Amino acid sequence: MPQLTPYRRLFGLPGARAFTAANLIARLPMGMFSVSAVVMIAGTRGSYALAGAVTATGLAATAVVAPWTARLVDRHGQARVALPATVIAVLGSLALLLCVRHGTPDWTLFTSYAATATTPNTGGMSRARWAHLLAGDAKALHTANSFEQAADELCFMLGPVLAAFLCGAFFPEAGTLVGAVLLLTGMVLFTTRRATEPPVRAHTPAKAPLRAPGMPPLLAVCLAMGAVFGSTEVVTLAFADARGHRSAAGVVLALQAAGSCAAGLLYGAVKPAGPTASPLPRCVAAMTALLTLPLLAAALTGSLRLLAGALLIAGMATAPTMVTTMTLVQQRTPEGRLNEGMTLAVTGLLGGIACGSALGGWTVEHVSVTAGYAIPVTAAAVALALSPISASNRFTDHRTPH
Repeated sequence: MPQLTPYRRLFGLPGARAFTAANLIARLPMGMFSVSAVVMIAGTRGSYALAGAVTATGLAATAVVAPWTARLVDRHGQARVALPATVIAVLGSLALLLCVRHGTPDWTLFTSYAATATTPNTGGMSRARWAHLLAGDAKALHTANSFEQAADELCFMLGPVLAAFLCGAFFPEAGTLVGAVLLLTGMVLFTTRRATEPPVRAHTPAKAPLRAPGMPPLLAVCLAMGAVFGSTEVVTLAFADARGHRSAAGVVLALQAAGSCAAGLLYGAVKPAGPTASPLPRCVAAMTALLTLPLLAAALTGSLRLLAGALLIAGMATAPTMVTTMTLVQQRTPEGRLNEGMTLAVTGLLGGIACGSALGGWTVEHVSVTAGYAIPVTAAAVALALSPISASNRFTDHRTPH
């Protein structure tokens, strides 16, 4: 098939398949941990507000710690930094598991989950390898970025399903336990693939990515989009639970990710015409419009099946929006600090997810489950308002070249 040709060329590069497979193993738990934590905590403590607050705290801690971890990766290399950082994060996940299982005070849940903040940006490290391998080939890099976004969505498609299955079929802590094992295993395999690792630049004189032209408004868009993802996840879990189908929540969330995954692969096969920045406002506008479908499905029908279909359609705008955003981040990040720049974008997303999770949990518990779906629509509208500034070509034209 002609549309698959760019991907065949991509994975024909030496070492590409090996580091990608290892990275996917390490990345899959990213779609498991928050769902596992919510199900585990809400199931034992009986409070979605507490579960949302705990996951929000962990994500907020990650938003603070992750850029420093990424800076160390840029300075000292992926292998030397990512593996020990992963070990610390895994210990935090195991501590949360033990605290929930043994009924320790609520504050221990917050402390344990905050320790997972050292989890490295696995997707960012993979994108950094592609940028190193494909330097100077903008078309191939677009395909690689689209594949990475599709991989993110695949992990968030399979992760919730696996987490919900493990927590329901075995014991409430099973999702967290399996996620920790996968994360550590995948990171060991990824960091041992040294041939494709970007070279270390220990003393780069480039300015901090946060102060690069055009980065602050772009990160603000990431923050708003993160609020879309975080609120949608918590509200959907509560919606399914309220209708007696808690185990189906993972499948419903997976359908949203499936729509995004398919759209991402198609977007990577056909490079958009025009400047790289121009699609961003249109992509965010499409996301905002499509996110009204889950709200209407929940408010007018109350049907979990119709909600699942609405989320599938709504998810189709996610990957093109994220691919465009991440491409702009790569272009505006100073040379030698790519992993830090990519992690700042993820930090913005995580900060938004934290806010969205907490607000979604509060709305579900104090207003209604249906009202919770107004949160992602509002967050998307905020991103839409910010997108014209973020997509301005004057920032791209003055970026630090790679």
